[in-house]
Amino acid sequence: MSPRHSGSNQAATLIVVIADVLAAIIGLWIVMYLLDANRANDLVAWVADAARFLAGWSYDLFTFDEAWARVVMGYGLAAVVYLFVGHLIAGRLRRG
Repeated sequence: MSPRHSGSNQAATLIVVIADVLAAIIGLWIVMYLLDANRANDLVAWVADAARFLAGWSYDLFTFDEAWARVVMGYGLAAVVYLFVGHLIAGRLRRG
């Protein structure tokens, strides 16, 4: 295996890990929200802030009447996009 391909594989792995971590943070916030986690807790507050930052473009995209549906769809969309784009880019790097 040439050094170029090894570097591409390492970069692809890094991109996948980053995308997965970002999606996991958003997913964790969705679960915490649905379980009505204590927002005064530092961990819950950090996860909520991080998820809101990561999903800033999508968290208020849908206008369902139920707040839980807005959270699941808005934040869930961001998580899916991170996963899809991250894995797509990684796949292209591995092939290239």
